[in-house]
Amino acid sequence: MYSSTPDDWREANRARWDERVPIHTAGDYYDLDAFRAGKDALRDFEIAEVGDVTGRTLLHLQCHIGLDTLSWARHGAAQVVGLDFSEAAVEAADVLARSLGLPPERAVFVTSDVYDAAQAVPDSAYDIVYTGLGALNWLPDVARWAEVAASLVAPGGFLYLAEFHPLTDCLDDATGSTIAYDYFSRDPWVDDTPGTYADFDAATVHNRSVEWQHPVGEVVSALAAAGLRIDFLHEHDATLFARYPALARGADGYYRFPDDRPRIPMMYSVKASRPVSG
Repeated sequence: MYSSTPDDWREANRARWDERVPIHTAGDYYDLDAFRAGKDALRDFEIAEVGDVTGRTLLHLQCHIGLDTLSWARHGAAQVVGLDFSEAAVEAADVLARSLGLPPERAVFVTSDVYDAAQAVPDSAYDIVYTGLGALNWLPDVARWAEVAASLVAPGGFLYLAEFHPLTDCLDDATGSTIAYDYFSRDPWVDDTPGTYADFDAATVHNRSVEWQHPVGEVVSALAAAGLRIDFLHEHDATLFARYPALARGADGYYRFPDDRPRIPMMYSVKASRPVSG
């Protein structure tokens, strides 16, 4: 925990997410009707890099309303467990799971702070521990996260992380072409912007948020220090939203810089395994 971390960081963030759950479940961004009809919430590179999940158990840390979690169940996972600190999000995920006809033992959702995950989930270890995009920035201590996440990986299993690349938060907002912010900053970002990425114009009351930037090296080193073997670190030249005005949406749905602009990594993914023995 950094000395400048506000004492109310967890409570402020939880109130913010609790308020946004009904906005997310009702809006077009997550489009729950399309999801119920079979739309996959996972990104193509995640599916390819994680590989076949048939018959495996999967724990999704910081699952929000569960679309990614339930997508892994659709891809054949024997059991998925989603964990989030927002009780409202967990309730919404559970309702969604039941609407898909998944029995409670196949799709389990629990409310817990991610740092307390080992005490909250139904089993001591999982074949796959998954963390999706936009999760680590809400945590002040990535080393502690890595220790908890690694402890939940079964021997022979692996952790898979997909995240937005922290380099994108260092470039100027107007053009994305110059370094404007410190890549190695450990200071929290405290913001009070209303609305949500799913609906910028939504009327909201709980707008205070506290976030952190975690350099890629810090994340990978934390996973290695927690006893996992790094299988790969992949950097991707695309992102999911128009982070800068110059980005254009391609036919594959990802946003990239035009061909006349140098490329930078805007997302990254890591796979880290726990050996069967040793």
